[in-house]
Amino acid sequence: MERLSYFIRRLLLVIPTFLGITIIVFGLTQFVPGGPVEQQIARMRGMGGGEAGGNGSLVTISEDQRKAIMKEFGFDKPIHLRYYEWLIPNVVGMKSVSYKYNNKTVWQLVKERFPISLTFGIISFILTYLICVPLGIAKALRNGTHFDMASSVVVLVLYAIPAFAFGMILKTLLAGTSDNFWDIFPIGGFRSEDWADLSTWEKVKDQTWHMFLPVLCYVIGNFAVLTMLMKNSLLDQISQDYVRTVLAKGGTMRRAIWGHALRNALIPIVTGIGGILTIMFAGSVLIERVFSINGIGLLTLDAIIGRDYMVFMGTLSLTTIMGLLGRILSDFCYVLVDPRISFGKEA
Repeated sequence: MERLSYFIRRLLLVIPTFLGITIIVFGLTQFVPGGPVEQQIARMRGMGGGEAGGNGSLVTISEDQRKAIMKEFGFDKPIHLRYYEWLIPNVVGMKSVSYKYNNKTVWQLVKERFPISLTFGIISFILTYLICVPLGIAKALRNGTHFDMASSVVVLVLYAIPAFAFGMILKTLLAGTSDNFWDIFPIGGFRSEDWADLSTWEKVKDQTWHMFLPVLCYVIGNFAVLTMLMKNSLLDQISQDYVRTVLAKGGTMRRAIWGHALRNALIPIVTGIGGILTIMFAGSVLIERVFSINGIGLLTLDAIIGRDYMVFMGTLSLTTIMGLLGRILSDFCYVLVDPRISFGKEA
């Protein structure tokens, strides 16, 4: 009952937290220069200059025209009314029309990009844990050996290379961007243009072919941190008194580690499990940019660069909700890993 009340309180806290985040960001977007009103005025002035025979003169925008433009984009209303319309009638911006993508709502854009981000997010998340957790355990069990030192060098080198920079290196060497290197993988994209016409097996090969390098970069981005966290967590548990107690009672080290220490060592690791909800939507913006993957991350970046505030706020609301729910999911995983964990009223 105590745990149930804790999770209910956490769910209720999602609402004010979400409102606080979106109110602050929404307020900032309304005052950042270069918004849709300024862009529309600039386009009108630029077109006027062209019509003037190329002499560089610009059409003067009257105050009535400026007010009409502001009304068109909804900037004639007070900021609190604009936020209310974004939050309630437009359902956190999902029904809002994009400034950049004509005649498309934010939800239509998100729905197009969602399967791509979902695929990359889940696959990279699973591979990261399947590789890093066993490697961290192996390093802890072989602490101080040549295997531990050699793997540490590899892990630290990969940690020092940003994921997007690693992607650019792989793309240059393996994606046929230069005649001097191998043309093994595609330069970018999620699938081939004729993907719908391929057979089932050819679709699997084509999808794998396009996803190999981006997924590798996704995994590298979290590789070092998760591996070292697993290793240090297990080493810390091995040094605890309860492990020595198991050994003193005649238990083997194998039983002490696999039967007791490992489960406790996994508690810090499950912290990142909740992050899968955010990864599904946000992904890695720079990796998507490098490999020209039209996911949610790239959509958000394009919205920021193009001052498409409706799209940006829409993706922000989704990632915010997913991030908040992900933290609750992490707490739930804590309970599954260690049922002894109790959430008191002070939590």
